[in-house]
Amino acid sequence: MNIDKDQILQLLRSQGDHDKAQQADQELPGQVDTDRDAGLLSKFGLDPMDLVKKLGGGGLGGLLGR
Repeated sequence: MNIDKDQILQLLRSQGDHDKAQQADQELPGQVDTDRDAGLLSKFGLDPMDLVKKLGGGGLGGLLGR
């Protein structure tokens, strides 16, 4: 699933992880693919499946399997 980098940065900032957000801003592509970029996401303490649940848009975001 593709997630806009800005959404991820907002999530990190809302958790108080401003340093991680700044680093993620420099390293993540504009559109983050949760499969392709799973390694980068984990570097920032983010689980791709948690992101899909939180930012996947709509109630089914967390229910749909891959």
